[in-house]
Amino acid sequence: MLVIFIGVISVSASAIFVKLADAESGTIAFYRMLFSVLIMLPMFLLKHVGELKLFNRRDWLFSTIAGVLLAFHFILWFESLLYTSVASSTVLVTLQPLFAIVGTYFFFKEKLSVKGIVAMLVAVFGSVIISWGDFQVGGKAFYGDVLALVACAFITGYMLFGQEVRKRVGLTSYTMIVYSVSAITLAIYMLIKGESFTTNEPMNWLWFALLAIVPNLLGHSLFNWAIKYVSTNTTSIMILFEPIGATILAYYIFNEQLVFTQYVGGAVVILGILLYVTDFKSFLKLFQKNY
Repeated sequence: MLVIFIGVISVSASAIFVKLADAESGTIAFYRMLFSVLIMLPMFLLKHVGELKLFNRRDWLFSTIAGVLLAFHFILWFESLLYTSVASSTVLVTLQPLFAIVGTYFFFKEKLSVKGIVAMLVAVFGSVIISWGDFQVGGKAFYGDVLALVACAFITGYMLFGQEVRKRVGLTSYTMIVYSVSAITLAIYMLIKGESFTTNEPMNWLWFALLAIVPNLLGHSLFNWAIKYVSTNTTSIMILFEPIGATILAYYIFNEQLVFTQYVGGAVVILGILLYVTDFKSFLKLFQKNY
């Protein structure tokens, strides 16, 4: 859980670096993944390349699917930040329990508890409040919210496939394969879309590098490590705290102000998180013991 917490702090800066970069979504996503691969490559070649023989056909398939899903998650999420606020986008893109609870039920036969269903419905209601407020503000903001929700579905799929593979293979080798597949997918996407592989803004290279180092290598890699020991549901719930850090940073860096529906919707989403992760019986016993 400590590792997941560090990961949440790291990924909170992701939306900020994306907003600071003056480049197309595909370009930002591609260099984020390419730089991540290049940074990891020396360690992988020296210590972990032999682990590739541990991958069976199923592992290669699931890792490839995870890499493709991760690529399109980044494309859609980065695109959403062009239309809606950091607060709305990060709240909606991290609404993974809605998809993770359903996904683990169908793919891994994990039981749905009453508390989990109620928490999911509360969190979904909060996201509806945010999206409805953005729709009232302008159609572009609502479009950005839709992109963020689809990006959320992709990142949940990425983690579900990763959970299956990480039970058998090492973190570094798995991450190297997934990030490489993601970078190749993004390169193909850029070629099809005609997006540029270069940038005229020198500062963009700094933002690309920071995206690779902070959210990826300290964020997503830590999540990949953690899902070997905890379920995707738990990891997804903890990631929902990302919007708090991202919103605070956006306020001070971009002077982004929250509207009423973002306050209310965000609070409802957080309530859904607390409903899911809090063991009320244990909390009540602890409270009675001490007070």
